[in-house]
Amino acid sequence: MDKFTVHSGLVAPLDRENVDTDAIIPKQFLKSIKRTGFGPNLFDEWRYKDVGEPGMDNSKRPLNPDFVLNQPRYQGASILLARRNFGCGSSREHAPWALSQYGFRAVIAPSFADIFFNNCYKNGLLPVVLSEQQVDHLFNETNAFNGYKLTIDLDQQVVLTPSGQGYEFDIAPFRKYCMLNGFDDIGLTLRHADKIKSYEAERVAKMPWLKTRLVG
Repeated sequence: MDKFTVHSGLVAPLDRENVDTDAIIPKQFLKSIKRTGFGPNLFDEWRYKDVGEPGMDNSKRPLNPDFVLNQPRYQGASILLARRNFGCGSSREHAPWALSQYGFRAVIAPSFADIFFNNCYKNGLLPVVLSEQQVDHLFNETNAFNGYKLTIDLDQQVVLTPSGQGYEFDIAPFRKYCMLNGFDDIGLTLRHADKIKSYEAERVAKMPWLKTRLVG
């Protein structure tokens, strides 16, 4: 996955509490066995006026002009601002996939559902927890100023506003290490690829019958 060090991006405000994973990526899109292609169907029931199904040409579907991500001023947003309990509901890893594949690198909210929170780290999407008061302030700023951007410095664990105000956030040291280096679970294992190969070679040398393939 991509490293997360310092990211500056346009903010999109999703002013809703308890946004569940079925709203983030509706259940009908979970039929795909691939890990790609979910971005166009992020918040599908809110973005479009018709009912979405896998394989549809989204470019021809009627958009809901009132939904925040369809508004011109938020096109290209890479930081999502949300309310408390974001990502609640079923434990689908497709939710952070859809957010990332849409173009979001981080989600800022007062709280997250636990499973969604953990899945974000495994997929390179940074969940940032700030206080209700701080999030309220960011919503007010985002709504007031067109093109409002934030900078998130993971190493310093701070969200910086255009005025230079900083909001510190907590992150577990191991998760921070993985995000800074772009390590998912597979990447963590591959750090030891040479040792794994050496072990396998030594094991086969001691037990050569392991290389035998049964035919029957």
